Amino acid sequence: MFTDRAKIFVQAGAGGNGVVSFRREAHVPRGGPDGGDGGSGADVVLVCDASLRDLGHFRRRAHFKAARGGHGEGASRHGASPRELQIAVAPGTVVEDPLHEARYDLRTGGERAVVARGGAGGHGNRRFATSTRQAPRFAERGLPGEEGWIELQLKLLADAGLVGLPNAGKSSLLARMTRAQPRVADYPFTTLEPVLGVLEGEERQLVVADIPGLIEGAHEGAGLGHDFLAHIERTRLLVHVLDLAPVDGSEPVDNHATVEAELAGHAAGLEELPRLLCLSKSDLVPPEQAEAVTTEWRDRLGDSVLEVLVTSAATGQGLEELGAAVLRAVPVPDEVSPPAGEAPMPSAAHRVYRPGGGDSFDVEPAPSGGFRVTGPAVERLVARHDLENPDALRYLEERLRGLGVIRALEAVGFRAGDDVEIAGTLFELDPGAPLR
Repeated sequence: MFTDRAKIFVQAGAGGNGVVSFRREAHVPRGGPDGGDGGSGADVVLVCDASLRDLGHFRRRAHFKAARGGHGEGASRHGASPRELQIAVAPGTVVEDPLHEARYDLRTGGERAVVARGGAGGHGNRRFATSTRQAPRFAERGLPGEEGWIELQLKLLADAGLVGLPNAGKSSLLARMTRAQPRVADYPFTTLEPVLGVLEGEERQLVVADIPGLIEGAHEGAGLGHDFLAHIERTRLLVHVLDLAPVDGSEPVDNHATVEAELAGHAAGLEELPRLLCLSKSDLVPPEQAEAVTTEWRDRLGDSVLEVLVTSAATGQGLEELGAAVLRAVPVPDEVSPPAGEAPMPSAAHRVYRPGGGDSFDVEPAPSGGFRVTGPAVERLVARHDLENPDALRYLEERLRGLGVIRALEAVGFRAGDDVEIAGTLFELDPGAPLR
């Protein structure tokens, strides 16, 4: 079963903890601290794999967790930083990443997007040795990795798309023009998923997609709806296949109007794409009738279509002409611009990540009394330290003073003994005494 949508949970690895350690070697007086740092947690990376065709493998697995960093050890040994967790996706996958408020578009094999960053490793006590703190008995904890749900949507990378009502003859045309083997039968909705075929030209190849039949209301979700209208957003050319002899007795003019209305209603610029009109199943009507209808449609549509062609998948009539027209109408790669209605997205391979927020923080009254301090810098600082360790608390106070937190609290009316909430933990601060 063709799968073009998936929702997965990604969790990057947590950083390893730093360690408290001191040299204890014979004949080495005052060895000093030698605790190593923890390793960084592994990132979660989406990688475009040209061998994949859909997102079906995510039906079997939806949760991905990267490895955490190794803990530091004595003798200044650092913890290991594991390799990133790579998740393969098919070309044409669009990634909605609420973690970074970003959208990635993976079209070419090898393109990458980091969707969850691993946590930083904690520093060992060796890092905190100074001239006045020669035997630090605390170390940092590793930070957790990013985690969250991301949505994947596959939009086929086809050069031309065959569109039309159910049973208009699209699958039969694709089977005769290419080596594709779509399901063909004499009843509507025989094609339940997009099928790709390769059209061979003398100088290049084009990918042609058979899009499952549209019905009235498709742009609002009726029938196959949005699921497959999205697959023609990236095509450079639409081939509107219109049945010359509809078995339900409907009028070709009405059928043409129905499909065009659904393309315009999808609101993705499809109405602006160049078109060919393919009048199919010409073997079911007399030749003079087919010729008269062709002239009528050319007059009716004028310059709104590039060409009007008559074809028959059963007899092969017009197939060579249709293939040549598609090859002429699709721009060569050097001339290709983003499809109509599709805003260009930065390549995922060249995205730059920068820590947000810097050292900024906010101080506000807490609902339960006292004050609350929020901000990425102070929250990371608290998360890194063991609050049961007096030495760690003393160092934490020094850092808070250095960031200006104590000064900001005093500016809004803080007094000794007031509760201060930071990262969900209540502290009783005294500007003249250490944290406790």
